[in-house]
Amino acid sequence: MTAPFGPLTPDFILGAVEASGLRCDGRLLTLNSYENRVYQVGIEDAAAPLIAKFYRPGRWSDAAILEEHAFLAELAEAEIPAVAALEIGGHTLHHHEGFRIALFPRRGGRAPELDDPEVLGWLGRFLGRIHAVGGSRPFIHRPTLDIRSFGEAPRDTLLASPFLPSELRDTWLSVVEQALDGVRRCFEHAGPLPQIRLHGDVHGGNVLWTDAGPHFVDFDDARNGPAVQDLWMLLSGDAQAMARQLDSVLEGYEQFASFDPRSLHLVEALRTLRLIHYAGWIATRWDDPAFPAAFSWFDSPRYWQDMILSLREQVALMDESALTRLF
Repeated sequence: MTAPFGPLTPDFILGAVEASGLRCDGRLLTLNSYENRVYQVGIEDAAAPLIAKFYRPGRWSDAAILEEHAFLAELAEAEIPAVAALEIGGHTLHHHEGFRIALFPRRGGRAPELDDPEVLGWLGRFLGRIHAVGGSRPFIHRPTLDIRSFGEAPRDTLLASPFLPSELRDTWLSVVEQALDGVRRCFEHAGPLPQIRLHGDVHGGNVLWTDAGPHFVDFDDARNGPAVQDLWMLLSGDAQAMARQLDSVLEGYEQFASFDPRSLHLVEALRTLRLIHYAGWIATRWDDPAFPAAFSWFDSPRYWQDMILSLREQVALMDESALTRLF
């Protein structure tokens, strides 16, 4: 099978950027990314280089990518610090020999200190502003975060893959089914919640912090879903610690958007879905040489044993619903 990003030699990358109408100065730096390929590219007569993002072939349609770009443009128009795709020649999405490409301004920063209540409050304010915009209308061409796409589909993918050790298969499947049953109960307890446009993957690596505050990058996973999806990854530790952190986040968040406390039933359910989805994601990307190199442990029995233990812990945490009682 041909590697999805095999053609991306330095000459190809620079040629693709120049096909958009810019002139490169030859400087090229590969940045860390697995799902897509991202490069810092020097531009002639420009004060700063640009970021060129080559989308993974076959993952998104043009319409879905353009929805991402439109959402970013809405946020920029509202003066929310999200890094929007540049419009060059009237387009934010460019095509070159089978690849979809977008160019972004370079934005620096460091990881946020998520143990600092002031930082959490600041992040909460900006997430509230993002969600106020995101709640104005849904994505049409992007998916919704649900149990099928983030739990059942990756379960089926993993069962059909060669990675799951045969001696652990029955145990793994039994625990996954228990976990998914727990997820379904959590969603039932939460009840119907608004499905808004989300960043979708708000972890420390997708927030760059500067002295002027945060800015949000990499909206590649943007989709419809419950607002709490963009909040729970900022929380860590035991239930008491997460309640304190959430209090700091919501102190800022609720200045701009309302928060439905019923969604707290979904925190551990969404964490559980992420565990299952993550394993399915690696399995579906194994034809990309970057994945066996980066995730060499994926086909080892130890990984699957650890996943079984983690899912058992999640089953217990979903049953406890400790955060909903404490907050």
